Amino acid sequence: MSDPDSPTILITGGTRGVGKGIAQTFLQSGATVIVCGREKPNKLPCWPDDSRIATKSDLNEAIFISADIRDPDECKRLIKEVIKATGRLDVLINNAGGSPPADAATASPRFSEAIIRLNLIAPLNLAQQAYQAMAKQDGECSIINIASVSGIRPSPGTSAYGAAKAGLISLTQSLAVEWAPKVRVNCIIAGPIKTEQSALHYGDEAGISRVAKTIPQGRLGEPQDIGSACLFLASSAAQWINGTKLEIHGGGERPAFLNAANGNQDQIRS
Repeated sequence: MSDPDSPTILITGGTRGVGKGIAQTFLQSGATVIVCGREKPNKLPCWPDDSRIATKSDLNEAIFISADIRDPDECKRLIKEVIKATGRLDVLINNAGGSPPADAATASPRFSEAIIRLNLIAPLNLAQQAYQAMAKQDGECSIINIASVSGIRPSPGTSAYGAAKAGLISLTQSLAVEWAPKVRVNCIIAGPIKTEQSALHYGDEAGISRVAKTIPQGRLGEPQDIGSACLFLASSAAQWINGTKLEIHGGGERPAFLNAANGNQDQIRS
């Protein structure tokens, strides 16, 4: 980040879930944070004044800009509005994404294309626009793509999503080579994170608890866990880290064969 006192951070999907946690982490550090989404939430990500690091910035609430990043023209407009509002863009975090469960055998082509567009094509389009702005600025900039363990292991029930995240990991490595040294490009491979959407994939609280027991750290991740990793990758402490895949997953998943060998069918099903 070229301005350590008050860098400008753009976070897609930054109004809830993991994105909100990332926004709050950067707000706490004193950054100027811009979040985007299709609709403005009732309450924007914020951080209490008394717990923030004192900086030149007096903002303790994220700035919201409406945008549908699935539309390339909207990506172009979004970056222009960020520059207009703050004068620069130091860090782009491509966080927006996701997918509802869908059976690969019956999912419609339209559905699959929409999932890949949101999770792979949109980050590429926005990164291109961000790079054009960053390349004109003084100092080093950073792009961080939020990928998923679904991109590095089987993703039954969300196959298009897993394929898109695998593509995002590959894209990260290619852009890191093309855009160095001006813009560092890294990705975070996130494990299961507890958000408003957890029940969609893991069921009720009992189901979430069973999933948590399969993780060596004994819990699902929190949005701030991803936020802390983003803060590090965007910082000068990571200035020689480029094209990396940082796995943030609490130790991963206990291999199923160990549970099978021990006859622990409950953990296998979880």
